[in-house]
Amino acid sequence: MIDDFLAGDLSDVEAAVRAAAAAEIMPRHRQLTDDEIVEKNGPHDLVTTADRLAEQHLTASLSRILPRSVVVGEEAVHADPAVYEALSGEAPVWIVDPVDGTRQFVRGETGFCTLVALAHRGELLASWTYAAALDTMAVAVRGGGAVVDGAPIRSGSPAPDAALRVAMSHPDYTTDAQKRALLGLNTDGIEPRPCGSAGLEYLAVARGEIEAVAFNWEYAWDHAAGLLLVAEAGGHQATLSGEPFRITGGNALPFTAARDRATADRVLSALRTGA
Repeated sequence: MIDDFLAGDLSDVEAAVRAAAAAEIMPRHRQLTDDEIVEKNGPHDLVTTADRLAEQHLTASLSRILPRSVVVGEEAVHADPAVYEALSGEAPVWIVDPVDGTRQFVRGETGFCTLVALAHRGELLASWTYAAALDTMAVAVRGGGAVVDGAPIRSGSPAPDAALRVAMSHPDYTTDAQKRALLGLNTDGIEPRPCGSAGLEYLAVARGEIEAVAFNWEYAWDHAAGLLLVAEAGGHQATLSGEPFRITGGNALPFTAARDRATADRVLSALRTGA
């Protein structure tokens, strides 16, 4: 079933992502009222009416597009953590982050996106990254490459001896051990900075606009779409142990996704020095 689906026309998925953003997200961009913004786990972890309604919209449409699939969305898991267990199940899984970069969205900025990925038995099969405020759509299909607005992209390799631009986890979200590891990026030849929307940072890696990301959290909705996008653009990813990142969890953190394997190895070496 899943192979036949991937071999077919996936334009319905892109249309569903665009429709959810048009119906539920963009009408609220720069129009949010205070009662439409809620703190989930503190002032840096926000959810808005747009997040909730866009996820509901996507859950309904994606379930229709692929019958007998299930949806693991950020807001559904917040309401019922058991939903996350579907990532380890037998059914195809849509992994949804309705508004990635909610803080930026709340501030009225353009640096947010909607992330959708399709996985089966822990393997990423396809992904969609849509920056609605910029009208930019990135799509990746396992073994089929990556495109942005229909044009193929390649991550390439950084210029020899160029400083590595690395977007990393915001310090507010790190344990002491993870903070020490991330501090290892403060070394010659690496230029770290706090990340914005994870999905847009992955897109920047896939386009060769930055060299790598380094994250210390593993929620699948933040990473699934971007990891496949980077991989299909020619990049490489690995956890602190050197093993590939698993969307089902239990990873050695932090981890990195980079423009190529050599860059990923340099970032991991710096993280291990810090750890």
